[in-house]
Amino acid sequence: MHGFAGGSGTGASWQAALDTALTGIEAGGRADIAFLFAHSAFAPHYAELVAAAWERIDPRHLIGCSGQGVIATSREIEREPAISVMTISCPNAELTPLRLEDARPSLPGGLAPMTAWLVFADPFSVDGEWLLERFAAASPAPPVIGGMASSLHGPAETAVFLDGAVYEDGTVALGLGDGVAILPIVSQGCMPIGQPWIVTGARENLIETIAGRPAVEVLTQTLRELDEETRARAQSNLLLGLAMDEYRDQHGIGDFLVRNLLGYEPKTGAIAVSALPRVGQTVQFQLRDARAATEHLRLQLEAAGARLGGSRPGAALLCSCNGRGAQLFGPIDHDPVAIARELGDVPVAGLFCNGEFGPVGTHNYLHGFTATIALFTRPGEKPA
Repeated sequence: MHGFAGGSGTGASWQAALDTALTGIEAGGRADIAFLFAHSAFAPHYAELVAAAWERIDPRHLIGCSGQGVIATSREIEREPAISVMTISCPNAELTPLRLEDARPSLPGGLAPMTAWLVFADPFSVDGEWLLERFAAASPAPPVIGGMASSLHGPAETAVFLDGAVYEDGTVALGLGDGVAILPIVSQGCMPIGQPWIVTGARENLIETIAGRPAVEVLTQTLRELDEETRARAQSNLLLGLAMDEYRDQHGIGDFLVRNLLGYEPKTGAIAVSALPRVGQTVQFQLRDARAATEHLRLQLEAAGARLGGSRPGAALLCSCNGRGAQLFGPIDHDPVAIARELGDVPVAGLFCNGEFGPVGTHNYLHGFTATIALFTRPGEKPA
């Protein structure tokens, strides 16, 4: 192994799938970080599978979880049992593993400051938004990348992995300190439509007025002013973006936290959203569909490439919503192929999540229908 390596394997036998996934990894030297993602069809064998991977790879730390589908280099494997593995060599890196058992955990005291956290949690036993608040309170600023484990048949098949152990509930995390660096990407799969507006009245999760007018009037105007094709696309795919930085002169893709529209109050014209909007906040309506999601990811990867100065990252950890993949784009291996097209043929590993963790602006959020990516930079390289 020369720094970064990845592999995947498929088949009804977890042993055969793991053998194939580890081809070319075991013989290359010791890994410091190993990522392991296992299809939920292997649930009866998680303990044996993780123990075998831990012993054979022999990394300093192993982290991962179950998925209803797994992701590998240029491949999304959704419809058959599979294993995805990726290893990273960073011998001088400071790495902090963490296991949290509670649904609303408190982080242990005395944790060293980290530059980033990689986090996987069980969706049936963990409050994801609470979890992110605890990471923010313990160490403000570092990004959290990861997601909620998933499965085809519910809580009996979800699990998270840390080192040689399997946990049926709770959270596992790996803190990254000096000696290893990532560039986070969050692609929420949306394109802004219409124009930005200022919230002038808000109460709890209701936007009462925008630019001094009932919010639903502004929404209606936005739809009316779209061209016919875009208006048709937006009819069942409309969301709201809340700007995370009010000091920017202009807001574009990546500057908004995208949240669902939940309905409106006919008497007042207020719009309900799955967020807590603020008076004075800039908002813009958003369109989400396959075309918008493709363009959004392309632009985010292009921006990441520019920040890397044209150099290739070493590897990519990819956590994609289980509403993406073939269900949204068709059987085209959409997200990992996009990474290869924009950034080169780098090792990729990940899964289809039940919710994705990633930063927008300076805060971390739990997302849906999103692809969150940790690009591991090569030694001596840091994003601009």
